[in-house]
Amino acid sequence: MSQDNDAPPPTITLQGKHVVVTGGSSGIGRAITLAAARAGADVLLTYRANATGAAFTAREAEATGAKAFVAQVDISSQADLATLLGTIRKSLGRVDAWINNAGADVLTGHGASLPRDEKLELLLRVDLIGTMMASWAAADLMRDQPTGGVIINMSWDRVLQGMGGENPELFAAIKGGVLSYSRALARSLAPAIRVNILGPGWIETAFGQEAPVSFRDAVTRQIPLGRWGTPDDVASAAIYLASDAARYMTGQMIMINGGDVM
Repeated sequence: MSQDNDAPPPTITLQGKHVVVTGGSSGIGRAITLAAARAGADVLLTYRANATGAAFTAREAEATGAKAFVAQVDISSQADLATLLGTIRKSLGRVDAWINNAGADVLTGHGASLPRDEKLELLLRVDLIGTMMASWAAADLMRDQPTGGVIINMSWDRVLQGMGGENPELFAAIKGGVLSYSRALARSLAPAIRVNILGPGWIETAFGQEAPVSFRDAVTRQIPLGRWGTPDDVASAAIYLASDAARYMTGQMIMINGGDVM
């Protein structure tokens, strides 16, 4: 047997690792950033507009003893990503895990009032093209590292089952693209770089918090585990995939949804 097989199984820790989280100023991205810091990683989080939230998240991460850095980035901009790579090299030096969480909000606020074609264009630019370009940027960094790295992209559990409605149709197309792209990228970058996917279901982010009680209750009744998920539930899965405990996983999607889609 090989030395790897004789060695004890790795634990779920990010001690000594360097982690990048895009869209880390609030919601799921904030939870992932803080979970990475608590797991022992130094972190760099990006934001597009929520500077206050990003600074607050960084302070909370630093309170765990981690180093935390903040960068303003539009992940759909090649120029911004090029600048980000320079910032990462100066601050973290290397990246062990890069988590592409940044996405456009078309369910709450101004985004919810956009016409369908503008929602589609925004989701394409940020969630799909932005994820692809950020993944390529991460790969460019990790190829030069002796230890490779991990890329984690954000999809949606319903891409495997479908869901009726205009917004679900948009998300199915975009997040389905993220899933397919990530699996192709996993083959391109193996074995040095692992690529995996998170597929959240009904999570208590801004949309869930603003939804009518009747809608929330109807959703809860269809979930086998009997509750909406939390950003921390998604963060726990992200930390596992970023850790050496998931060293034999690539091209896989973990669904965090209480069993709603199986």
